[in-house]
Amino acid sequence: MPSKMQIAKLVALSLGFWALATLYIRLLPNALINPLQGSMGFVTTLPVAWLSVWLTKVLARLAPNQLLSGVAFVGATAMMIDGVALRWFSDLYGSDPLAVRLGAAWLLWGYGVSMAVALTMVLRSEFRAR
Repeated sequence: MPSKMQIAKLVALSLGFWALATLYIRLLPNALINPLQGSMGFVTTLPVAWLSVWLTKVLARLAPNQLLSGVAFVGATAMMIDGVALRWFSDLYGSDPLAVRLGAAWLLWGYGVSMAVALTMVLRSEFRAR
Protein backbone atom coordinates (compact mmCIF):
# COMPACT_ATOMS: atom_id res chain seq x y z
CA MET A 1 0.00 0.00 0.00
CA PRO A 2 1.52 3.36 -0.97
CA SER A 3 2.06 5.94 1.75
CA LYS A 4 0.27 9.29 1.75
CA MET A 5 3.45 10.93 0.44
CA GLN A 6 3.71 8.39 -2.38
CA ILE A 7 0.05 8.98 -3.29
CA ALA A 8 0.67 12.74 -3.39
CA LYS A 9 3.67 12.18 -5.67
CA LEU A 10 1.64 9.84 -7.90
CA VAL A 11 -1.11 12.46 -8.24
CA ALA A 12 1.51 15.11 -9.09
CA LEU A 13 3.04 12.80 -11.70
CA SER A 14 -0.43 12.18 -13.18
CA LEU A 15 -1.00 15.92 -13.53
CA GLY A 16 2.46 16.44 -14.99
CA PHE A 17 2.21 13.64 -17.55
CA TRP A 18 -1.31 14.77 -18.49
CA ALA A 19 -0.16 18.37 -18.94
CA LEU A 20 2.78 17.36 -21.13
CA ALA A 21 0.63 15.15 -23.35
CA THR A 22 -2.02 17.86 -23.61
CA LEU A 23 0.59 20.42 -24.62
CA TYR A 24 1.92 18.05 -27.28
CA ILE A 25 -1.55 17.61 -28.76
CA ARG A 26 -2.33 21.32 -28.57
CA LEU A 27 0.99 22.66 -29.86
CA LEU A 28 1.79 20.02 -32.48
CA PRO A 29 -1.52 19.02 -34.08
CA ASN A 30 0.16 18.45 -37.46
CA ALA A 31 2.38 15.80 -35.86
CA LEU A 32 -0.81 13.86 -35.16
CA ILE A 33 -2.57 14.56 -38.46
CA ASN A 34 0.38 13.82 -40.76
CA PRO A 35 0.23 10.07 -41.50
CA LEU A 36 3.98 9.48 -41.18
CA GLN A 37 4.51 11.66 -38.12
CA GLY A 38 1.36 10.30 -36.50
CA SER A 39 2.58 6.73 -36.96
CA MET A 40 6.01 7.66 -35.62
CA GLY A 41 4.28 9.11 -32.57
CA PHE A 42 2.83 5.69 -31.85
CA VAL A 43 6.23 4.00 -32.34
CA THR A 44 8.10 6.49 -30.16
CA THR A 45 5.57 5.95 -27.38
CA LEU A 46 7.51 2.88 -26.25
CA PRO A 47 10.63 4.72 -25.02
CA VAL A 48 8.50 7.57 -23.65
CA ALA A 49 6.33 5.09 -21.76
CA TRP A 50 9.42 3.35 -20.40
CA LEU A 51 10.79 6.71 -19.22
CA SER A 52 7.43 7.59 -17.63
CA VAL A 53 7.25 4.29 -15.76
CA TRP A 54 10.86 4.64 -14.62
CA LEU A 55 10.24 8.23 -13.45
CA THR A 56 7.13 7.08 -11.59
CA LYS A 57 9.14 4.37 -9.86
CA VAL A 58 12.02 6.65 -8.93
CA LEU A 59 10.17 9.87 -8.04
CA ALA A 60 7.44 8.15 -6.01
CA ARG A 61 10.05 5.82 -4.48
CA LEU A 62 8.01 2.75 -5.27
CA ALA A 63 9.12 -0.66 -4.09
CA PRO A 64 9.10 -3.38 -6.76
CA ASN A 65 5.81 -4.75 -5.43
CA GLN A 66 4.26 -1.25 -5.71
CA LEU A 67 5.27 -0.52 -9.30
CA LEU A 68 2.27 -1.97 -11.11
CA SER A 69 -0.29 -0.44 -8.75
CA GLY A 70 1.57 2.88 -8.78
CA VAL A 71 1.62 3.06 -12.57
CA ALA A 72 -2.03 1.98 -12.67
CA PHE A 73 -2.86 4.78 -10.22
CA VAL A 74 -1.02 7.37 -12.34
CA GLY A 75 -2.67 6.09 -15.53
CA ALA A 76 -6.15 5.94 -14.01
CA THR A 77 -5.84 9.45 -12.60
CA ALA A 78 -4.56 10.88 -15.88
CA MET A 79 -7.27 9.02 -17.83
CA MET A 80 -9.97 10.50 -15.61
CA ILE A 81 -8.51 13.97 -16.17
CA ASP A 82 -8.48 13.27 -19.92
CA GLY A 83 -12.06 12.03 -19.80
CA VAL A 84 -13.31 15.18 -18.10
CA ALA A 85 -11.17 17.45 -20.27
CA LEU A 86 -12.17 15.76 -23.54
CA ARG A 87 -15.84 15.82 -22.59
CA TRP A 88 -16.21 19.33 -21.20
CA PHE A 89 -13.02 21.21 -22.09
CA SER A 90 -11.90 19.74 -25.40
CA ASP A 91 -10.55 23.11 -26.53
CA LEU A 92 -7.66 22.49 -24.14
CA TYR A 93 -6.38 20.02 -26.73
CA GLY A 94 -6.83 22.39 -29.67
CA SER A 95 -9.45 23.53 -32.13
CA ASP A 96 -9.05 20.92 -34.87
CA PRO A 97 -11.48 18.04 -34.21
CA LEU A 98 -9.34 15.61 -36.21
CA ALA A 99 -6.22 16.44 -34.19
CA VAL A 100 -8.17 16.12 -30.94
CA ARG A 101 -9.56 12.71 -32.01
CA LEU A 102 -6.15 11.46 -33.11
CA GLY A 103 -4.63 12.86 -29.93
CA ALA A 104 -7.18 10.95 -27.86
CA ALA A 105 -6.23 7.76 -29.75
CA TRP A 106 -2.56 8.45 -29.04
CA LEU A 107 -3.36 9.00 -25.35
CA LEU A 108 -5.18 5.66 -25.11
CA TRP A 109 -2.29 3.94 -26.84
CA GLY A 110 0.17 5.57 -24.43
CA TYR A 111 -1.77 4.45 -21.37
CA GLY A 112 -1.87 0.88 -22.66
CA VAL A 113 1.82 0.85 -23.54
CA SER A 114 2.73 2.29 -20.14
CA MET A 115 0.77 -0.43 -18.37
CA ALA A 116 2.42 -3.08 -20.54
CA VAL A 117 5.87 -1.64 -19.76
CA ALA A 118 5.14 -1.67 -16.02
CA LEU A 119 3.85 -5.23 -16.21
CA THR A 120 6.94 -6.31 -18.16
CA MET A 121 9.22 -4.68 -15.59
CA VAL A 122 7.44 -6.45 -12.73
CA LEU A 123 7.48 -9.82 -14.49
CA ARG A 124 11.19 -9.47 -15.32
CA SER A 125 11.93 -8.56 -11.71
CA GLU A 126 9.99 -11.59 -10.45
CA PHE A 127 11.66 -13.87 -12.98
CA ARG A 128 15.13 -12.68 -11.92
CA ALA A 129 14.24 -13.22 -8.26
CA ARG A 130 13.65 -16.93 -8.87
